[in-house]
Amino acid sequence: MTERELIEKLDREHGLSEAEYAELIDGRDEGAAELLASLASEKRKAVFGNSIYTRGLIEISSICKNNCLYCGIRRDNRQAERYRLSKEEILSCADEGYGLGFRTFVLQGGEDAFFTDEVLCDIVSELKKKHPDCAVTLSMGERSHESYKALHDAGADRYLLRHETADPEHYAMLHPAEMSFDNRMRCLKDLKEIGYQVGCGFMVGSPGQTSATLAKDLTFIKEFKPDMCGIGPFIPHRNTPFKDETAGTLELTLFLLSVLRLTLPEVLLPATTALGTIHPQGREKGILAGANVVMPNLSPVGVRKKYELYDNKICTGEESAQCRGCLEARMKAVGCTLAVDRGDSPASLKARSL
Repeated sequence: MTERELIEKLDREHGLSEAEYAELIDGRDEGAAELLASLASEKRKAVFGNSIYTRGLIEISSICKNNCLYCGIRRDNRQAERYRLSKEEILSCADEGYGLGFRTFVLQGGEDAFFTDEVLCDIVSELKKKHPDCAVTLSMGERSHESYKALHDAGADRYLLRHETADPEHYAMLHPAEMSFDNRMRCLKDLKEIGYQVGCGFMVGSPGQTSATLAKDLTFIKEFKPDMCGIGPFIPHRNTPFKDETAGTLELTLFLLSVLRLTLPEVLLPATTALGTIHPQGREKGILAGANVVMPNLSPVGVRKKYELYDNKICTGEESAQCRGCLEARMKAVGCTLAVDRGDSPASLKARSL
């Protein structure tokens, strides 16, 4: 099939075979990217109108027990500045965000043993008590089925856990031996079974990634049907084993955002901070490629630089939640408006109404 035929099939059938996804990626050029972005943007508007959903991101801890080879807060990075927000600090960030108009809060952090089920459930239930009209999203890594269930019972609505790669051999290249591909997949399955709105995703351009591994990712996502899918370019961190690796590109990230929008028209698709880091208009370009979520930072200003997953992360200024007006202007420039509701996925709204 020609590149155009593959794109037309993807638009029509919302999916390709694994071999066709690889062929689409390998054969891409500027014309294919423009056609894909145009179709993806139309699809986004058909499902969501011009609304872009906002999530207030609270980075609650830079302490992590894991040693992922790509991550700046990996256990063995002795230069990392570690911090942990208290319950009071987390709730204060949420209060500020609520005043700014946010109705979804994302609590994200390393796998910090301090945040036991008891501690995290207490924070989640208190946050929901104070702001019952808000959604609470957690992004706290791999936990047991019992832990995920307890957090869901406490009021957590959504859980973000990037799968990073759907290829077991590639997974082993990115992670230490004590972490397993099978356990990551078990976690995602558990989250879905419990009833969370679930997010998965991967880095674009991670070391060892090929069009074949990306095709596996796209096939997995098509079959898993997450409510949200977070992808962003791999950006090396100076204190990791991947410090000398080449960063992922804006071009391929935008291309894959468009592919994902056509594969899952109702998915919530963020234009990530990493996109904004590699290009000044990265997030706007992401929206034009089919994304429909932005996640400005509500963390205390004093810790934002310490949550450094990769080098040169933007952490002050227009990406921050406090600069909501700046963000509104940026979205208006690409014909969109910031939504002020919880921003649930259409699939989860349908499930709730049954």
